[in-house]
This record gives sequence, C-alpha cells and structure tokens, in this order.
Amino acid sequence: MMDPQLWGWILPLVISVFALYVFFVKQRRNSNRLDPKTSTIHNDRTVSTVTSNVGSLNTSGGDTVADVIVVGAGVAGSALAYTLGKDNRRVHVIERDLSEPDRIVGELLQPGGYLKLLELGIEDCVEEIDAQRVYGYALFKDGKRIRLAYPLEKFHTDVSGRSFHNGRFIQRMREKADSLPNVRLEQGTVVSLLEENGTIKGVRYKNKTGEEQTAFAALTIVCDGCFSNLRRSLCNPQVEVASCFVGLVLENCHLPFENHGHVVLADPSPILMYPISSTEVRCLVDVPGQKVPSIANGEMENYLKTVVAPQMPPEVYDSFIAAVEKGNIKSMPNRSMPASPYPTPGALLMGDAFNMRHPLTGGGMTVALSDIVVLRNLLRPLRDLSDGSSLCKYLESFYTLRKPVAATINTLANALYKVFCSSKDEARNEMREACFDYLSLGGMCTSGPVSLLSGLNPRPLTLVCHFFAVAVYGVIRLLIPFPSPKRIWLGAKLISGASGIIFPIIKAEGVRQMFFPATVPAYYRAPPVNGETKCS
Repeated sequence: MMDPQLWGWILPLVISVFALYVFFVKQRRNSNRLDPKTSTIHNDRTVSTVTSNVGSLNTSGGDTVADVIVVGAGVAGSALAYTLGKDNRRVHVIERDLSEPDRIVGELLQPGGYLKLLELGIEDCVEEIDAQRVYGYALFKDGKRIRLAYPLEKFHTDVSGRSFHNGRFIQRMREKADSLPNVRLEQGTVVSLLEENGTIKGVRYKNKTGEEQTAFAALTIVCDGCFSNLRRSLCNPQVEVASCFVGLVLENCHLPFENHGHVVLADPSPILMYPISSTEVRCLVDVPGQKVPSIANGEMENYLKTVVAPQMPPEVYDSFIAAVEKGNIKSMPNRSMPASPYPTPGALLMGDAFNMRHPLTGGGMTVALSDIVVLRNLLRPLRDLSDGSSLCKYLESFYTLRKPVAATINTLANALYKVFCSSKDEARNEMREACFDYLSLGGMCTSGPVSLLSGLNPRPLTLVCHFFAVAVYGVIRLLIPFPSPKRIWLGAKLISGASGIIFPIIKAEGVRQMFFPATVPAYYRAPPVNGETKCS
C-alpha cells in the first residue's frame, strides 16, 4: 500500500492546483462582469471620504513640516519611524499615549519576524526586557501531545522566536526611534487627515495639553492600530470578529515544554500559552463569538474554572486556577481584516490599521515588520517625496510586493483557527483530528507547516498544498480499511469543508496578487523620475 505521506503530497498538489485554476478563472469572469460605474463611484468615495477639504494649505507657515508623519507609535509605527529616520528622513511621530501599553496580544514574535528585526537593525529591542526564546510549539488534544520544533538548522543560533511583555517591547522601540535626532516623538491625538485637491498634506491633532495643531508632511503613514479611526478614509475596512481572547498571567508556572508555545485543542476553541518573562506565562483562552461571559458578576471565573480548567494540561492546572482566583482577567476581540486600500496621494496605511488576521498564530508583528522592509526598499531610491500623485502611483507596488508574505500568514492564521475549533459537523471534527495526526507524522508533514507558521517560509502554494494534504490525509484515514458509503460521503464533505474554509480567505486576500504577483502591472513600477512614474 502507498505510504500515506506520499499520498499526502501527490493528491493535494493535483487537487489544489486544479481548484485554484477553477477559482481564479471564476474570479476573473466575475470581475469582468463588474459595471464600470461601480469603479467610478468607488474612486469618488476614496476622495470624498478623506476628511473634509481644508482649503489651501500653506505648509511653509505650518506648525510642523516633516518628510513623513507617522500616526501611532506601536510596533509598526515605532519600527517604521526608526527605519525612515535612519535613512535621513525627517519623521514626526504622533502617538495618543506614550506610556507603556498593557496588552494581552502582540507578545509572541515568530522567527521570521525576528529576521526582519535583524534586517531593520532593531534586534536589540528584544534585549533587556526579560524576553524569552521560543523554539517551537507543543500541541495538545484529548490527552495526546506533540512537539513541533521550528526548522532553525540553517540559521544562526541567535535566530528563534521571542516572547515578551508587549509594553516593554514597544517602549524599547520608541526609545530606539527617539534616539535619532531627525525623529520627533510627540504625544497627541490625531483628529483628522488634512486634504487638498485629493492629496493628503498632513494631520490635525490635539497635543498633550489639548491644544489643536496641524502638522504637514509629504507622506502621512497611518499606523494607529486595530481600533483605527482614520482607516475608513484610506481603505474599505471589512472587519470580522470571529472570537475574543480572555487573557491571564500564570505566575511561576512550569510549562510541559520549556521555551515553546503551547496550543490546547480544547472545546469549543483553542487555548494558547507561552512565556512572557522568566517567571510569567501568558494564557489566552479563545471564546467564540463577539461576547464573553461577564467578568464583573463572576460568570467569567465560573466559565474558566468549570469549562476551561478541566481541559488544561495537568502541569499548569494549579497555576491556571490561581490566576483565575487572583482576578486580573482581561479580554479583547480577535479581529481579522483583509487589506483593501484606496490608493490615496500623500497617505499610506500600515500595521493593524491596514491588515489584521486572527492572533492564534502570532503572525501580526511578522507581517508588519515585513511590510516595513518592503516600504523602506521602495522609498530608498527617492530623495523627494513631494509629488503625491507620482508617489502614490509608484507605491501601488507596495500592495503587490507585500502580498505573498502577508497573505500566506493571514490565510494560515484564519484557516488554522477554523480547523482548530471544535464543531458539531462531523466532517469538520475529522479535519481537526486529521490536522493533529498529520503534524505528528514528522518529516515534511511537520517541518513544512511549522516553517509557514514561523514565517520562515511564507509561500502561498506551500500553504495550499499542506492544507489539502491534511484534508486528503483525513479522507485516507476514513477510507482505510473499509471504504463504506457513509465514510466516502464523510470524506467528500471533508474535502468540501476544507475548500469552504480556505478559498473564501484566499479570495478576500486576492488570488492574483497572492499567487501570481508578477502578472500585476504594479509589480514592475519604477521610482518616479522628474515627477512622472515610469513602468519598466
């Protein structure tokens, strides 16, 4: 009989390539049916929604003039400010609150993200904050456990994942950016974007004392996070809240696998744990839907003790109960949003304001840092950013160049979350069981998916192949040893369910940009020359 691992490579490759071809052709046909008027209205909306026209802007007499304004000094904003400042650009960063943030996400940086820190020269920001090295994941299901190591053999010994307190990491990044003389870090709340004749010229903001001021720059980059109040001017936000994370800190907890992230495939949805200091472990309990049990009236404590605690690994049970009884419980919605920008002269979106995915896989910071590398490389040949229209046309290539990496991480995160959740659908539960067992096979069945998860090999086709390899492996398990009609039907539902999970996500990300970026004209954009953008 043929080795299941071989079946897991041959059949899904054929299925996935054929399915992608059909899906791509269908999307092309649908796009050809679009009414041209729709596109015109959409473009008009892009201009009309970029705040109110402020009339003629006299930047020479403005409050502040810079090359680039960065709205927000989180991970993306701080890293971007330092990167552009290091390239001798005058950068004005406006952040609503410069005190240390206290968040329950943005604490796990994958190895691929650490490589981007090295590329940007800010790897020292994970030092002196008691950051912990992460070498892989441990997966738990129904009393079974497997260890999934990152494929780090070809990298320097310093390369690994890092986990830490989000606030400590951000403060280090802010200090790094503020150390440059041409970077100005200011506390203030941006009220609106300033627009003149369809081009963003800067921002209106209230400073720390509440005084309203204006700041002008050739390019305004909005990085104000997942709760952005400026994104509607620059993109078509389609935010979906699939679940909420309930966060606790387990103190003096010894995880079953040291220096590893831990994922428990619990009912109804996953539980995530990882160290954030030498004495603390972050525990994130996923609660499906947009509402969580009330913390104030004790419903949350009861839910965590009666539903969640019995499913925890025995090694962490006591620490989990102690953290629940201590009462420092926080929650936040898990948002996902595909990137759907309105190219706008003088402005750009980045970070969670631009693109979000389920935080289960910890890929958000990797995407943001990768985007900064792409943008830096695009801007480096340019001395003058003042021609907004030409710059906007040129930076359309940013959206194409970032897509293969970003879309792979986004698709993996959103698809894996759906696979890891329990379901009343028997086929979905078979897919969940098949995923756990597939990852247990070792070899490429383990290293392939983990290289995707870690951000070390973010290739869309590899993702699709492994995803359908899991589905086909699940079908083979059902058909052996006796392929009864019921099992055949269940296998067909499994393949159909897998397609129903991944293809809508791929469609939202953009099939052409994700798999065939070289066919997009913007992929070949050359830097503006004499005020014009030439395409090679």
